[in-house]
Amino acid sequence: MPTYDERLRELEEQLRHDDPGFAEAMSDGIPRPPREYRRRNAWLWLVAGLADLGIGIAAGHGLLIATGLVMAGAAAHLFDPQRGRLHGRNIPSTR
Repeated sequence: MPTYDERLRELEEQLRHDDPGFAEAMSDGIPRPPREYRRRNAWLWLVAGLADLGIGIAAGHGLLIATGLVMAGAAAHLFDPQRGRLHGRNIPSTR
């Protein structure tokens, strides 16, 4: 049975493998949210989709409205921290 220190080392190596940026920030003492909580791209896609939707409504152009709705809907899926499980990656629970 592995000792407590061995289990901690294994956990540390797994963390370094899964999210090297987060592990580096932890070793430097500067907090950084894990990868599954960083949603910069999701916000960018959502803003772009809503801007496209607004322009489409203002211009009365159906294709721009449809594009904005699709982009905003697709961006909403990027906010889900568990989305990686569908593709075989094991992302830890947020609870």
